[in-house]
Amino acid sequence: MPAPKPHTQPRHVPIRWLILLTLLLLTACARSGDTTTGPWTLLSETTATPTPFGPIPTAAVINGTAVPVNFASPTPDPPHDLPGIRNEPEMYIVQPGDTLLQIARLYNLTVEQIIAANDLANPDYLEVGQVLQIPAPPPLATGPSFKIIPDSELVNGPSAADFNTEAFVQAAGGYLSTHLEEVEADELLTGAQIVTRVSQNYSVHPRLLLSILEHQTGWVTDPDPDEKTYAIGLIDPVRDNLYRQLTWTADTLNRGYYLWRVEGVAAWSLWDGSLIPVNPAINAGTASVQHFFAQLYGFDGWLAKVGEDGLFATWSRLFGYPFSYSIEPLIPASLAQPTFQLPFAPGDPWSFTGGPHGGWDDGSAWAALDFAPPGEALGCVQNNSWVTAVAAGVIVRTGYGQVILDLDGDGLEQTGWVVLYMHIESRGRVQPGKRVEAGDRLGHPSCEGGYSTGTHLHLARKYNGEWIPADQPGLPFVMDGWVSTGAGSVYDGWLVKGNRSIEAENGRSEQNEISR
Repeated sequence: MPAPKPHTQPRHVPIRWLILLTLLLLTACARSGDTTTGPWTLLSETTATPTPFGPIPTAAVINGTAVPVNFASPTPDPPHDLPGIRNEPEMYIVQPGDTLLQIARLYNLTVEQIIAANDLANPDYLEVGQVLQIPAPPPLATGPSFKIIPDSELVNGPSAADFNTEAFVQAAGGYLSTHLEEVEADELLTGAQIVTRVSQNYSVHPRLLLSILEHQTGWVTDPDPDEKTYAIGLIDPVRDNLYRQLTWTADTLNRGYYLWRVEGVAAWSLWDGSLIPVNPAINAGTASVQHFFAQLYGFDGWLAKVGEDGLFATWSRLFGYPFSYSIEPLIPASLAQPTFQLPFAPGDPWSFTGGPHGGWDDGSAWAALDFAPPGEALGCVQNNSWVTAVAAGVIVRTGYGQVILDLDGDGLEQTGWVVLYMHIESRGRVQPGKRVEAGDRLGHPSCEGGYSTGTHLHLARKYNGEWIPADQPGLPFVMDGWVSTGAGSVYDGWLVKGNRSIEAENGRSEQNEISR
């Protein structure tokens, strides 16, 4: 049946109270820059000591607006609303296949805490149907409030538009500059090309990916690092090359960022089982980094990585002061989606097969919707139906099943509204650089690009590099008057127009049919 790979969201840990730690003041640092033209144009340079790779600007122009460089320490964000805490014991009925460790992890407790609460004589023996008391978690102090990066240095947004990854990597002269690797369909890519591809696909800033590579293993500046297989330090035989290490990194960073954005996380579950309530005064960019390191380290190691001498120090050594790159707000409060039409020709009966789910992989916002073309055949079969432009714009990038439509016409996918079309067949696919009008043909739906169990179209929105959820009323996904709404679980949802409603269904039926 036409459906993409199922995505899952991580379990949210409920927390009611959070204690605000004292804000750690950042030392004023310098910032590096790139003197090439683009949406980020340098106006002047300071006399301060530059980074090893470039001058330090004091001001910039972003899309025609002058933005001064701010060397002051960032202030705390307004306290973030967080989910509530479970402060009462609960009961759990043991299910077939359960282990005590699994149950402990489900509730973010230790095995010892559950043993003590239930007086278990033999913790290795559980009976199906046995009732266990799950104690309330002990009080914990919040994580640090130290801000690591601004939000605009997490997303592949305006401040990344003129960053030249290839030039930077070559100038740094480390192992990354000589690395070659086979990626997808026997394609040989350089280290810089792999960073660029991951940055584009996941919409994660290349500066952040490079900083993590340098901080973890020294790949950016060290010509002969000790670790040459697991580039970011994730020891996983399934991810034994740079590409897979970076895709995991980008997906994990995105998960922390977008969970914070939707107030869907209240505590970090660290690698050693520690549970650290999130400080409510951090920003989404810092949340992404804290979440990333939580997957790799126990409490002491995590605290070192997210502190002033951790990734922040490495980032500053490579690029200068992170917050001098800050662009706020990335998503203006007054932002509205342009007028969109459904992405297929009038009269064609397509099927709404996937409600809100990850824009790219399962860590990003639930930015995407899925549609299957007309026809009786199931699975990955060729289909002659046309996918069309939802609005006028310029095609900025294609390949590997993708078509990237830039709506503001500046030719940059890091700025303004951008629409991702995924699983577009190479046969008849529109070429980069072409200007299109709403309704123009872009290509045929297929299974090309990523994992798919059936021919379909995956459609998602970004603004200034940030994935825009398809399940939130603040910035609704609207096409021909059909408004996307979520059901609270991945792939579930409806398209609603007036008193009509179509529910997403994995397959084709009269109930999920939609046409222009």
